[in-house]
Amino acid sequence: MRLLIANRGEIALRVQRTARRMGIATIAVYSRYDSDAQHVLQADEAVLLPGETIAETYLNIGAIIAAAKKTGATAIHPGYGFLSENPLFSEACEREGITFVGPSAASVRAMGNKIAAREIAVNLGVPVTTGITGDPEFLLQNHSKVGFPILIKAAAGGGGKGMRIVRNSHELEQALENTSREALNYFGDGTVYIEKFIEGPRHIEVQVLGDKHGNMVHLFERECSAQRRHQKIVEEAPSPALTPEVRANMGSSAIQLASSIGYFSAGTIEFLVDKDLNYYFLEMNTRIQVEHPVTEMTTGVDLVEEQIRIARGEKLRLRQEELSQKGHAIECRIYAEDPENNFMPSPGDIKLYQEPYGNQIRVDSMEIPGKGTIHSFFDPMIGKLITWGETREDARTLMIEALSRFAVLGIHTNIAFLSGIMHHPAFVENSITTRYIDDHLDQLTEHTNALKKKIDPRIPLLAGFMKSLKIKQEINNIWQTIGYWRNIPEPKLLLDGIEFKPDFVSISEDNVKFTENGLTFEAKLREENGKSLLSFNGMNYSFFSVPDDKGRLLMSLNGFIFVFERADMAEPENATFFRAADLNNDNRNIVSPMPGKVLKINISEGEEVKKGQVLLVVEAMKMENNVMSPADGKIEKLLVNEGDMVEGSALLVKLE
Repeated sequence: MRLLIANRGEIALRVQRTARRMGIATIAVYSRYDSDAQHVLQADEAVLLPGETIAETYLNIGAIIAAAKKTGATAIHPGYGFLSENPLFSEACEREGITFVGPSAASVRAMGNKIAAREIAVNLGVPVTTGITGDPEFLLQNHSKVGFPILIKAAAGGGGKGMRIVRNSHELEQALENTSREALNYFGDGTVYIEKFIEGPRHIEVQVLGDKHGNMVHLFERECSAQRRHQKIVEEAPSPALTPEVRANMGSSAIQLASSIGYFSAGTIEFLVDKDLNYYFLEMNTRIQVEHPVTEMTTGVDLVEEQIRIARGEKLRLRQEELSQKGHAIECRIYAEDPENNFMPSPGDIKLYQEPYGNQIRVDSMEIPGKGTIHSFFDPMIGKLITWGETREDARTLMIEALSRFAVLGIHTNIAFLSGIMHHPAFVENSITTRYIDDHLDQLTEHTNALKKKIDPRIPLLAGFMKSLKIKQEINNIWQTIGYWRNIPEPKLLLDGIEFKPDFVSISEDNVKFTENGLTFEAKLREENGKSLLSFNGMNYSFFSVPDDKGRLLMSLNGFIFVFERADMAEPENATFFRAADLNNDNRNIVSPMPGKVLKINISEGEEVKKGQVLLVVEAMKMENNVMSPADGKIEKLLVNEGDMVEGSALLVKLE
């Protein structure tokens, strides 16, 4: 077998690892933006896809089939996302005599559309919520059959894209229009589905595996309730909420649903579970899931290997009675985003990247080699951090430790926020539901910031100061640059914008002494295995650091980011680490919060607008981001058109 992987990033690398272990040659495809990506460099062969956009590259069935034929690939693994649930892709493979490592096109059609899948569930007696489908106008006229609150979805969608909760009729028309537009953009089908929204539900899914000989098993469940913007960020297995009886019933329902359509390969049946542990079929994902590692770590089954064996026509090697869950696994998705600004995507250049490692720690990632770029037109997920323990508490505490050693500097990430969740009582007590993060975002952000404030500021301050001495010494003679011929230097030090004035007694590159309240303290710095170690007050602290483009030092300490500045070394303009919401503090000049594509323009020149009104929609990293008016006024000049690609901070609108 020669396996072409029709995907990129971490899932492409994940498939490569299993294929390599099985002795299967791998072929990567890539766009020009991924020419130096690890999934390209680690493949046995790689083919450049012509074109610029995702539609021209990773979504281009013809180009991918051509790459397979050119390289003699005998099979294609689609990963997740992109073409993984497109029946036209699997049919194209079949026509060319190429094995598709996934289900049949008929299965994808049966379960890929939420409405058709629900009808199957109803016929089988599997519980579902009330819902109807149609175009926005039809749903606007018939929504009373469902009743508020309503959950709006793209009928052909997945991954939380285009989902909205509506609680009254005033919001419904605009929400239906937006969802239909997103559905058309993301999935090529503008059909919209609405269903009764269950308050405070849990999102629990069951992993299934079936072969081409009619054999089917489930590999138990995953708890996926910790979500933001309807997208999962923390998953775990097993679910700490289910009873053995409910677990068994959900597993049986999952097998019943998958078997009814003759399903083979890996698939996931997703359910909503209410506070009384009643469960309702939500949808089936006919592919490998992002969160599959927690199932692998608790069952010992390599799901990608089973996919490949099933695709080759082998009988399923697993028997239900032989499968069991051992221990507990937790997965945190590492995203390039700013949790303090409503999870706004944060594309850009990563100046330093370092993954944690150790027993029972697994990282599935893009494997960025120290530094790299996160592009605005791809999904913002950098990778996944997974930990395993004998108990949930073991896995949780190990996750906290692993997150503290995961360093990404140069862009915003959710690493500190994830650490905050792991520490938060709601997660510890297993009381998080699908809306918890969105509804308690301010509280969770404050909780995360409180954890950061528990770190003695002298630690990052001294670490930053001593690193700055080394950095400056590498650039110039430190004495000429700073003028430290004086006996008592008084450097101006800032940490996260706050000025500190330590009373230094002596300063050298790897040792400083200062006095505080009549006591003398000493700090020492040394480098070890690519990281820095600060010895202070009888303790050792490890951290990662890198200079930014503004003369500052970015530091990762215990998973939290600190920005250190030396006013006597440079006059930095504080523009690198900004919150996107702060960009529009100039009410006259309205700029883009990030690089992306102008998806929709709601205003025209000369139009009167109100504060908070949505002026434009900028799409970045598969998310729509509303650009709102910062004040009442009149549109003086509109500087972009729909479809334009814009850079971060690009001027969009001038407001009178």
